[in-house]
Amino acid sequence: MEKNQIADVKIGLLLFLSCMAAYGAHADRFDTPLYLDETASMEIRVEDALSRMTLQEKIAMIHADSKFSTAGCPRLGIPALRASDGPQGVREELMWDKWDSACQTNDSCTAYPSLMSVAATWNRDMAYLYGKSIGEEFRYRGKDIALTPGVNIYRHPLCGRNFEYMGEDPFLAGEMAVEAIRGIQLNGVAACVKHFALNNQEMYRHDTDVVLSDRALHEIYLPAFRKSVRKGNVWTVMGAYNRYNGEYCCHNSRLNSILKDDWGFDGVFLSDWGGATDTRQAVRNGLDLEFGTFTDGLGSGLDNAYDNYFLASPYLKMIQSGEVGISELDDKVRRVLRLCFRTNMNRNRPFGSMNSPRHSEDALEIQREGIVLLKNRDNILPIDHNKYRRILVVGENADFMLTRWGGSSNVKARYETTPLQAMRCAWGDGVSWSWRKGYTSDWPPNRETQDSLMVDAVRDAETADLIIFIGGHNKYPNHDTESYDRVSAEAPFRQGELLEKLVKLKKRIVLVTMGADMFDVPYADGIDAMVHAWYGGSESGTALLDVLDGRVNPSGKLPVTFYRRLADCGAIACGEYPGDGKKVHYNEDIFVGYRYLDKNGVKPAFPFGHGLSYTRFGYGRPSVDRKVIAVGDSVSVSIPVTNIGNREGKETVQLYVSDLKSSLPRPVKELKGFAKINLNPGETGMLRFILTPEDFSYYDDRNSGWIEEAGKFRLLFGSSTADIRQELENEEEVSWI
Repeated sequence: MEKNQIADVKIGLLLFLSCMAAYGAHADRFDTPLYLDETASMEIRVEDALSRMTLQEKIAMIHADSKFSTAGCPRLGIPALRASDGPQGVREELMWDKWDSACQTNDSCTAYPSLMSVAATWNRDMAYLYGKSIGEEFRYRGKDIALTPGVNIYRHPLCGRNFEYMGEDPFLAGEMAVEAIRGIQLNGVAACVKHFALNNQEMYRHDTDVVLSDRALHEIYLPAFRKSVRKGNVWTVMGAYNRYNGEYCCHNSRLNSILKDDWGFDGVFLSDWGGATDTRQAVRNGLDLEFGTFTDGLGSGLDNAYDNYFLASPYLKMIQSGEVGISELDDKVRRVLRLCFRTNMNRNRPFGSMNSPRHSEDALEIQREGIVLLKNRDNILPIDHNKYRRILVVGENADFMLTRWGGSSNVKARYETTPLQAMRCAWGDGVSWSWRKGYTSDWPPNRETQDSLMVDAVRDAETADLIIFIGGHNKYPNHDTESYDRVSAEAPFRQGELLEKLVKLKKRIVLVTMGADMFDVPYADGIDAMVHAWYGGSESGTALLDVLDGRVNPSGKLPVTFYRRLADCGAIACGEYPGDGKKVHYNEDIFVGYRYLDKNGVKPAFPFGHGLSYTRFGYGRPSVDRKVIAVGDSVSVSIPVTNIGNREGKETVQLYVSDLKSSLPRPVKELKGFAKINLNPGETGMLRFILTPEDFSYYDDRNSGWIEEAGKFRLLFGSSTADIRQELENEEEVSWI
């Protein structure tokens, strides 16, 4: 036996003996193995199970045995771990070794709003509701790992998976992710925060090497992951496809050190499907569970492709040859066992539920709060049906199922209420209205068909009093979907051409867009109202109509910046996108989204945090509990908010911190707090924020650490980055001593 193997055995024996000693009073209960005794501590159970496993059984624990499951350890009664995609609902069942549907009849689900829509609620309660509700469906379907939430930063508008993430700001994304994680894991189902890290484009995602400063890494791209681990106690983390520092992120030495050493992550780090590329790196650099390599299973020409994953037979042979020891293997197995005890071996976890009426209500409630009213000239919304003799609805997305496709976001929804279906139900014969498709996303495009649809829509629009255009993107390739980025920021499927013709008619127009963000609207001045509805899930149409008709007062706020033109985005203006397929440089550094616009004095089409209401809110004078703060202290900040309009509504107050004196360049302001409040007309509510030292610090890459620097800070309170209502005056600026 090699020396390293002997050392590993000794270490393992000592750990087991220490656990046995700690077990104490339970020593006489050998009729029940320690690992099955739920009264014992987690670590005692882990060590006991580990000690009973053969080398081959350990190896079987750390790689997939089907498309979405592991083998477990049948001899010891340790079941397989079962995972499923899930940003918008539990994915339909697939073949064991293919991406093809298993064609089951009992795997439809409730479709939930996309994570971008969840983020647009700016409501932690909605994020928790999303997690709790979707977690119940995962649990009922027998899943142990829900592959959500995604917290990659919206670096630029073209990334095809932006709709699966939570916006451009790391503070907002982190706060919302924590609540989603708590809701999911309440069901005994592991949340999986992804994609760790720097997966900010789909083009070249399997190869591109991201080059950025340590400061940008720690201030922009890692905080949501860090908060998910430290505050959310997430049980699994998924690696990204891309490379960082020359190593693939699914087995990246530096990222592994940050995750497990710096943040103390004790869960399972798993690969994205096919994200592992090298056995030695997977062993040494922290990959605990491998999924998706050789995704065609038997189609690879091997007897069992799953046994030939990088962490399967190749790893076993390396151990048997003495090339590596078993310490890394034991650490991986410990983490997988920990996950099992938290999920499928937890006999006290709830049973879950599926497609319940309450789940539909949950999806509806979340989407209602996520819809953003961007523009409302002359208060054209909500629709006053007494003003219009005839309403024309235009657009394919009015009757298009947006729960389908999109790659990993694809779900087999039990139902999806489209806007057109909601209108037929609510308006019926009581409102004079009609629908024209106007455009089509059919592929390949047929010019003659497109022309005909456009002519029909424009002709009918000539006699309409109000036009509601429902368009935007869908989840087709080159729009919003996994594996593809958008080809441009222009309106797809000739929608821009159609809208331009409609604007020339000088009719009242309401523009409703779906997708991760808006498209360029150079003729926006001719549009009276603009609403952005993301991807709304099963109740998307109902939620939209509730907002348009005024049954619900919109309260969504943009979690991203809507640019006037693509060139205004920092990643496009001074960074690189998409790179050359080998490297992509993040030259914009920490100045992502609104940070870049503030720095350069560029006005967006609609700023980060923007969202209108059918009522108005007044901000009172803020106050702070202390003017001078000792290093390490926190500060309490309060501000009164009053509904000064004539109807009930919700407002999100955003707290930004501005560093007035810093050794290194910092953004003009950064989001460090937000709170949503519901107020009746004339009602005043007091909002309170707690700012910690972390909220004032920055990462100094010269010293490789976070700095709480003495200085002066201004606190800004606004309804968006461009609508600052109050600030603490100079004499009340917060400073460190």
